[in-house]
Parts: sequence; C-alpha cells; structure tokens
Amino acid sequence: MTELNIQIEELITKGAEDFEISKIFKTYFKSYVNSIDEVLETTGGKDFFVKHTKHTDRFIILLYKYILRKHFGDYQPMSTAVPISLIALGSYGREQLCIYSDVDLMILYEDIKGYNLKAIMEELVTLAWDCGLKLGSRVHEIKEIELSVQEDITIKSSILESRMIYGSKHLWYSYQNILNKIRNTNQREFVLEKLDEHKKRLLKHPLKMEPNIKDGYGGMRESNMIFWTATIAYGVSDIKQLMGKEFSEEEYKRYRSSLEYIFRVRNYLHSISKKKLDVVNFDVLPELSSKMGFKNRPRLTKERQCMSKLLESLHNVHFFSTIMVKKFTRKVLFDPKNISRLKKFRIKKNLYLFENKLFTSFNAKPKTLNNLLKELISLPRDVKHFDRSYVEYASRTKLPNKQTKELKKTIKQLLYKRNLYPIIKLLYNARLFQSVLPVTKKIVHQPQFDGYHQHPVDIHSIRTLKKLTNIKDDYVKDIFNSFDTKEKTLVRLVCLFHDVGKGRITDHHIAGEKLFKNMMTSFDLDKDHIQLGALLVRNHNMMSKVASSEDIYSEKIILSFTALLQTQLALKMLYVVTYADISAVGESVYKSSTASLLKQLYLQSLPAFNNTSLLSENARRNAKQNRIKKLEKYKNLSNIMKKKITYISSNQIFLKCKANEIIDIALRAYDVKDFTYKVINEEQLSIKIIRAIPLNLGFLLGKLEFLNISTMNIFKLFDEKKFFEINFSERVDDEDIPYIEQIIQNSFDMSKKTKLLIPEIEEKGISINCNHTTYLASMQVTAKDQKGLFAYIANIFDEFNIEIETAKLSSIKGMAKDLFLIEKNGSFCSQQDEIIKQLCNNSKEN
Repeated sequence: MTELNIQIEELITKGAEDFEISKIFKTYFKSYVNSIDEVLETTGGKDFFVKHTKHTDRFIILLYKYILRKHFGDYQPMSTAVPISLIALGSYGREQLCIYSDVDLMILYEDIKGYNLKAIMEELVTLAWDCGLKLGSRVHEIKEIELSVQEDITIKSSILESRMIYGSKHLWYSYQNILNKIRNTNQREFVLEKLDEHKKRLLKHPLKMEPNIKDGYGGMRESNMIFWTATIAYGVSDIKQLMGKEFSEEEYKRYRSSLEYIFRVRNYLHSISKKKLDVVNFDVLPELSSKMGFKNRPRLTKERQCMSKLLESLHNVHFFSTIMVKKFTRKVLFDPKNISRLKKFRIKKNLYLFENKLFTSFNAKPKTLNNLLKELISLPRDVKHFDRSYVEYASRTKLPNKQTKELKKTIKQLLYKRNLYPIIKLLYNARLFQSVLPVTKKIVHQPQFDGYHQHPVDIHSIRTLKKLTNIKDDYVKDIFNSFDTKEKTLVRLVCLFHDVGKGRITDHHIAGEKLFKNMMTSFDLDKDHIQLGALLVRNHNMMSKVASSEDIYSEKIILSFTALLQTQLALKMLYVVTYADISAVGESVYKSSTASLLKQLYLQSLPAFNNTSLLSENARRNAKQNRIKKLEKYKNLSNIMKKKITYISSNQIFLKCKANEIIDIALRAYDVKDFTYKVINEEQLSIKIIRAIPLNLGFLLGKLEFLNISTMNIFKLFDEKKFFEINFSERVDDEDIPYIEQIIQNSFDMSKKTKLLIPEIEEKGISINCNHTTYLASMQVTAKDQKGLFAYIANIFDEFNIEIETAKLSSIKGMAKDLFLIEKNGSFCSQQDEIIKQLCNNSKEN
C-alpha cells in the first residue's frame, strides 16, 4: 500500500491525467484480489475477514485522499476539517467482509458553504467503481439520517453496524449521538419487523443438502440477528459484553467456533467460484473439502466430513441465535399486562400452554433427564409446539452417565405418546436426541449425496414422522386410522428410525433392521411388534422401488413383493410408511402420479394374502368385466358394442384402467376409420391415440425426444385397432400444442424417418424374459439416462415388427431402467439375440 501511495504522489507531481492515476489504482486492486488465495492458506475465517476489511479501509482512504488532493491541491486542509465522514456499514461495518461481498459504504456529510462536497463525493464513488471495488454506497446528510431510518428498516439494520473509516471526527461524534437516539426509537416496531423478516428468510432457505450459509438456517444472518437485537435491547457494540449475564463462556465459545467454521467455508466458496457464492452446492464441495483440510478416510470421504461439520456448525449457530434473540427481545417486547394474563394458561409450576405452544421461564431450574421425560409424558395432547424458552430449559437437562432400567422404561412410555413428533423435535432442538436415543448417533449431521434426498438423514427422519402426523392423502389416512394404538405406535417408530442404519459400512437396510431390533428389545417392546417393525425397516423403500420400476400388474412381481412382507398388516403399514418417507423428501415429491402408482401396487397386492389365484391375469380380467357389466352405462350399449368390449385382446387394459374408462375407449375406437387422438396438457402432457392404420412409433417418439416420457401404455383392442397412451413428466407451453399435433399426424406416414440419437446400451444391461406371463414377454433395459433412449428402442422394434404392449420408464441417479412388455407373436423371442445385437452394435458404432 505504501508503494501505491508513492506512485500516486509521483503521478500527481507530474500532473498526470485522471485516467492514468485511475489505472494505477485499478491495477493494484486487481493484483490484490488475485493474491487473496495465498492469504487464505495461512489465515482463518474471522482473521481473514478482519485483514480483508482493513485492507479495503486503507484502499478507500487512499482513494479519498487522492480526491481531496486533486480538489484542494497545495491548500488541502486536514481530513477532519472537511465535513465528510466515510462510514462502513453491514458486513463491512462488522469487519466480516468476504472476498466478493458488496462493500457497503456510507458517505456522511454536512452541507457547509465553502466546500464543493458534491463533486468530491461523486468522484470518490466513480473512482471506486472504476477500480473494481464493488461499492454499495449511500450518501446522507447528517440531518437526514433519522428520517431515512424511519422510512427503511434495512437502513436502520445497516446503521446499527456503523464503523468509522476516515474523515471528520466532529461529524462522527454528532452521528454517534443520533445513532444512540435511533437505537432507542421505535424499538418494538423494529424488533417485530426484523423477527418477521427473519422468519420469512428461514422459510425460504431451510436446512437442505445444499445449504445457504448466509441467509439460511444457522447462517450468518442468524448471527446478525443476535447482534441487532442485543444492540437494540442493551446498547452493546459486541455481544461478548453479555457473556456471564445472558450466556456462559462455554456457550459462547461453542457458538463462535461454529461461526468461525462457517466464515472459513464462505471465504473458500468465494475463492473457488471467483464470485459471490453462499450456497454450498455439490459441484463446489470436492474442492471446498480439500481446501478446508479434509482428507479421505477408510469409512468417510472428505466431502462427507466437510458437510457433516458444516451441518453441525449450522445447528449450533441456529440453536444459540434463536435462544439469544428470544432472550434479548423480551426486554423490548415485554408487556407487564401479560403477567396476569399468563396465569390463565398455567398448567403447572413454570409451565404455560398458549395456542398449543408450551412456555416456561428462562430461570427455570433444570431437571434430570428422567424427570424431564416424565414431564413431557405428562403434558396434554394438544401441545404441538415448544417455545424457545422451553428448548433452552430442556437443553440444560442433567444427563446421566448411562441409561438405567428406569430411564429406559420412561423412554418407552415416551415413544408410545400419540403426539410423538413435537416431543422428538424438541429433543432434537435441545440437543438431547442422541442422549435419549443413542442409536441415532450415526445419523445426526449425516449428509445424503444421492441426488434424491433434500435433507440430512436426521432432519429427513424427523420430517418423516411429521408427515405421518399430518397425512394429506385421504386414502392413506384411512388405512392409518384403521390401526389400533400399538400398531400406530409401531408405524411412528418405523417412520422415525427407518434410516437409522445410514452412516455405517453395512447396507443401511440390513444395519437398520438389526439396530431397530436391538433398540426395541432394550426398551422391552412386544416381540411380535419388534419383528414386524424390523421387517418394515429392512424393506422401507421396497414399495416405492417396485411401484416406480417394475410391472405391478405381473403376477410374478406381485408375488415376489408380497412374499417379502408376509402379512396384509405389514403391507398396510409399509404403504403408510412409504407415503411419509416420500413426502418428507420435499413438498412436491409426493405427486398425484406417485400416489396413483403406490395405490395401484397396494390394491394389486392385497388379494395375494387371501387367494393367490386371484392374481392370474384372466381371473382379474373376468372380475373387471363383471364390474363393467354392472354399470348402467354398459347396459345402455348396443349388443354389438357389448361384444366388442369382450373381444378386446389386451388383458392389461382390464388391469390398469377403470371400468368406465374401458367403455369410453371402446366407444371411441368403434368409430375410428384411420386414427384419432387427444392431447391433454394439464399437470403433465399426455397423448392418447387410437389407430386403425399403422403408426410410425419410432418416428413419433423420435420427434418428441426433447420431452421426458414417464410412462407409455399400448393396448390391443378389437378389429386390429390399438390404443396408445404416452405420458410425459412435464407439461408444455400451450403454443407448442399445434406443433405436437402436427407430429402426431405425420406419424401415420410409414415412409417418414427421423434422425435419432444413438444411445449407449451395453449387452449386460438388457434382460429378457420370454415367460413373463402367458401372453407377454418382458425386456428390461438398464443404461445411462440419455435423450432419445426410448425412441431408439421403439425404432428397432418397428424394424423387427415387434408389438409393444406397455412400457414403464424410470430414471434414478442418472441411470434409466426401462421395462417393456411385449406381445408374444413370434417376432420377439425367436429373434431376441438379433435384437440385442442390433441394440448394442449400433451403440458401439456410435
């Protein structure tokens, strides 16, 4: 910086132009930014923030001095004599300036005659921007400050973190007097607005597998909230001043250590991405974990260690901030009238229940763990939430060295509580989760990098229990309500512990089964219930797996699935657990299509526990035909139309479609001379075609390969007519519908060809079963998820005159697993070797 100062002085002496001097400043700043990576190697989180802040201070001061020298020349007054003060705000004011953070600068002035202040301030801002400094500047005359703060809460938040950089000390002292007045004005309104703003921010950025470490759960904004509320309530400039009064030294150290880790992560995020980045995404995690000093270990990758530590730090910051903000805001929000009102809601000493939320005093004496759990067991059923005062009180619980028989007996009683979810959430928030349930040790702060789960294992497990508490699918809800008290308890426990085996070397299904058995045995649960619960933990994702990737109308698949469960009760329980598990992944994951698949699998599986003969295709077709015959709609049909329905060749249509739907399809097909189609573009795009003439399926799918196909059904009807139903995973813009209709119409020209993408398919990824059912063969293709995969296979089938009966498409973790059911007409099984060769050879040629 000294060398830069000398260069500038020399240029000024020589009478250099502004652009020459600006270029020197810009070159220096660019060189500094490029050297930051080296500084990070030897400097930690907060230390780097302070160094970077101080360097930015000196650079801005140098810019300002140059502007003053330029305007005053040899008659330049002392900087304190110029009525301008440069004041750092926000993260810059807190000395938490990150590499690519905005530099929030307030230029404070007093309009004194005799100074050309406007020109000085404008040139300073312009020069700073020209040098590459990302300046977030605001200019205020001192007499306007109070009014500006009243109009915008954001300004007040920034001003509370003011720090003088350079300039008029007289102006700064006057500003400090105004600042003290601002702190004590409209405190209640400011606090309520900040709390509401913060709540909305956390709802927008909850804790996920790609956490936002600035605005999200446990992030730097939560740390800011502590400072803002402490400053308003106590007038302190550093929350450390409240140590020993509102929190202990040990609590503060834990909080600061976690915040320091988050600071380091943010520094490296900016350094790696070369831009302002506050989300720890999977792309940046490998390099981030290396820079943070983590190394791969036999059981844990560096990425897993890095993310686990980050999750733990975010939890610690969130815990400390929510407790402290609650404590600090009491001073501002306290209303003496509430004391008499509170007595109406007292349920026992120091416990108050208001609007289903339990409150206590921050001065309540802590209990032993056993006594705390007994208190929780005794609470009314309508306790749905716990105030932060109770969370803080619970966190101070006296923990035993080991669990006694008496404590285990109490835990068992707790697990049988009907309103288990809010209690488990409390134990987690109060950091008692592992103390009460030691089996969860491995899943706490355990990240999930499977591309499916949006939350860490512990959060997902508790969310699964939450989703069970508030079932939104009425069909699933009715099944759950049909269970007795003990069965409902078992389902709750399976939801909570279904992933307890994660974080271990063994497959988590197998490990979870064993852990569940051991834990429930130690709590002395009923042996039959332990066996059933362990079975459900072992197979907790089997139902979603079968529903999404298998032919759920195949007798073999259904028998294989139901054989795992053994009883109808286990099927019902697994259905409910599957609903809760999928719903807990994310708000939009359990879709109507998912619900329909699971329900169909459930209904197809139920008869297996009563009479396996009902699973035969013909028996189920006959059952559906009998239901059709009972409908008034069927009775009003002509005799010819009734015969046409019985002549429908496809068994699958009777298994997959409702009775009314079958009649409607048959009626439409009866009048078709060449083809008819319907395009439905609601939640997802769906194309339904009935054809009497050949359909160029390979061409159709090839032209639509820009869309993702989710399922496809092909049903052979009567009079050589076929019904095609192609469902896509998303809807399209309405203006695209005419284009899609044109493609459908062109697909009845068998001479048309389209250039297809040739995907990579390996022979080991193709599995053919010519005895799938009496009338159908199956082919399963497992390959890398690629555009045009289905269209390519359909085109090969066209070349071999193979009739596809139905197709089920699924993609998990970048792999496609497509199932085709094929009519046994002599073209498929006899040529299967040639078909496989064709599928794979073309891939190799590509």
